Amino acid sequence: MSDPWQECMDFCLDVTKRAAKMIREALQNDISIMQKSSPVDLVTETDQKVEQLIISSLKEKYPTHSFIGEESVAAGAPSVLTNNPTWIIDPIDGTTNFVHRFPFVSVSIGFTVKKEIEFGIVYSCIEDKIYTARRGKGAFCNGDPIKVSGQEDISRSLVLTEMGFKKEPEHFKTMLANIKTILTIPVHGIRSPGSAAINMCLVACGSADAYYHMGIHCWDMAGGAAIVTEAGGVIMDISGGPFDLMSRRLIVASSRTIAERIAKEITEFPVGRDDAEGP
Repeated sequence: MSDPWQECMDFCLDVTKRAAKMIREALQNDISIMQKSSPVDLVTETDQKVEQLIISSLKEKYPTHSFIGEESVAAGAPSVLTNNPTWIIDPIDGTTNFVHRFPFVSVSIGFTVKKEIEFGIVYSCIEDKIYTARRGKGAFCNGDPIKVSGQEDISRSLVLTEMGFKKEPEHFKTMLANIKTILTIPVHGIRSPGSAAINMCLVACGSADAYYHMGIHCWDMAGGAAIVTEAGGVIMDISGGPFDLMSRRLIVASSRTIAERIAKEITEFPVGRDDAEGP
């Protein structure tokens, strides 16, 4: 019997490669930058063109499917996850990196059915690394199997997070305090590559041992969540509870021991939900 979701994944892989080619070509030219919610929340014409390419290609092939795309939501489209087959798309994860030509820029696509992630694709465009995962079938980078480090000792771990502007001073203080808390456990170090999807893939392939973040979106997480899970990693909510794709927060780690330690150490701040009604 044919596997319809595998067929979707194969088609999506071709579309993702076309999107990555568009991004690499755009990096050779002047980049047109616009602001969204703040002076540090950036969008480029390439973000919008890449998302248009991806969604139009997938919609033509799968007209009954649903779509959640970063730039579509920014333009007013709903961000609601239903049981319908749904494509969750970040056309350029790491837009600030893209603007500065900092070499961690990815196309991230996750595909859900009945709110469960069936597969994920993350293409790190400048590195030319394609991370893929299909539920129950393992995770791969450029076709080679990958797995998490398996590290269980947090004091021997490299931890990823992201630092950025926060409108609320208390949230900013909490973000910095959390970094200090993790560093003084101590850990081997903290890194901030600037692309949530790539961060998750770095944990999936064993280059880092954990990643935590509050304030990201479902399109940042969906592709990477499939990959880190299939690579044997652990994914959970910041609170230590079950991962919720629409919650705008997560911890991923090479082991449950490390994930639970991070959940215990860090302080939460409110970030809202992707599926919340209104502003």
